Amino acid sequence: MPLIRTWQLVAGSAAVGLVLSAGAVVAAGPWDSGQRKAERDVAASRGRTGGTDHGERRLPQAAPSAPGVLSAVLAPGAAPGSVVGGGGGRQPAPPGTGAPHAPAPDAAALAAALKPLLADPALGGLRTASVLDTATGTVLYQAKPEEPVTPASTVKIATAAAALAALGPEHRFATTVVPGPGAGHIVLVGGGDPSLTAKKKAPAGSGGSLVALAADTAQALKAANTTSVTLGYDDSLYSGPVRHPIGTLDNIAPVTALTADEGRPDNSFSGPVDRTADPSGDTARAFAALLRERGIKVTGSPARATAPAGATPLAATRSTPVAGLVERMLTHSDNDIAEALARQTALASGQPASFEGAEKAVAAKLNGLGLDLTGSRFADGSGLNRADKVSAGLLTGLLAKAADPARPELRPVLTGLPVAGFTGTLRTRNSGSSPGAGLVRAKTGTLRGVNALAGTVVTPSGRLLSFAFLAADNDDGPAAEKALDKLAAAVATAG
Repeated sequence: MPLIRTWQLVAGSAAVGLVLSAGAVVAAGPWDSGQRKAERDVAASRGRTGGTDHGERRLPQAAPSAPGVLSAVLAPGAAPGSVVGGGGGRQPAPPGTGAPHAPAPDAAALAAALKPLLADPALGGLRTASVLDTATGTVLYQAKPEEPVTPASTVKIATAAAALAALGPEHRFATTVVPGPGAGHIVLVGGGDPSLTAKKKAPAGSGGSLVALAADTAQALKAANTTSVTLGYDDSLYSGPVRHPIGTLDNIAPVTALTADEGRPDNSFSGPVDRTADPSGDTARAFAALLRERGIKVTGSPARATAPAGATPLAATRSTPVAGLVERMLTHSDNDIAEALARQTALASGQPASFEGAEKAVAAKLNGLGLDLTGSRFADGSGLNRADKVSAGLLTGLLAKAADPARPELRPVLTGLPVAGFTGTLRTRNSGSSPGAGLVRAKTGTLRGVNALAGTVVTPSGRLLSFAFLAADNDDGPAAEKALDKLAAAVATAG
């Protein structure tokens, strides 16, 4: 058997539950915490009593689970009987395990593999790199690791970490309906929920539902003998310009606190598509239509209004937890969720919910994690703004923080990363027979002339590494992506 196949079988066993659950990840989706479900299936697969039945007719029947062949990898200071999984969080160890640390990759050998790949002309005139052993913080390879570079969408890793640190993984955002200032007047109040949908069947799993909110509101109104209302809407939670600084785009809607279905006019839930110019007004009009369907007459057209301070809600609907939003944002590189989380971080930090307030809040939260932010700038949450600046060293440091068992609130930064060859923006990259397939978990970054990849791998020996490769000043994006994929695959084979 060729050597590359041998190590893939060994290292792949560390992620066997992920591979067996790949269909469930795609089917359930990170709205439903699909990748975290897949990781729970890893633990189930260790029991040798058969795989998990995911309840999806289009998926294959559960197959017998392969026994684990890697020894447990203890985290520094971890008690016996706990291990660090591929995502870096502490999990119960399989019976009979408790081996010492797996050996870290040889830094010289890793450098010998990465240096010629980093010299690929396709990467352009500026290339930076950092590879870190997450268990010890040891730098295994670096090239200009402190140089600030436009990170494109890899800045979403920073947005995710800041939001989780500020809000916690279980926090939810509420969209409410409150009594208005006069009789027969109600106000729909936006809480900045990026998962809010007006569809009768949520397109991407759990989240805030205008349909459920309308049903509960109609019930409350009828209980009060009210069947005719005037509807206002309040989206004042956010401030500042609603348009992204780089202008009108088909991959982000105007950023408002009251937006259903990300302002998408079709049935899509990810990817570029023309967006509405008035998300708040459209959401209010959709809500009015839902009320009418439930026997409530809505007079006139919904108009912007101010909700009375301290008003008790007639009804409320809540978002997907922040952990699920982070996973969705990272897996599909969702710009709308990114900007919403950046603004929510600002609100939680006492800053205005604007681009400027979010920039200050994200930087403050990351600084609070003990990271060196020299030269960094977080001009937006999505990475669309070329004014963003992040170093490769900062990204690997963030990923290592998310792998720290002492920081469980940051774990969704890892579980949300796309899986090479399986999910999200990496579904077609490092796929098939690539040595990185199923093992590389990374956030992509793409702007004209800028390409980046930052994430984690579990080495053949079971060591969790974080890596970041940032390239700029290139003129062939697809070629640069292939060069980055080769770098990530080389890290995956380190050992």
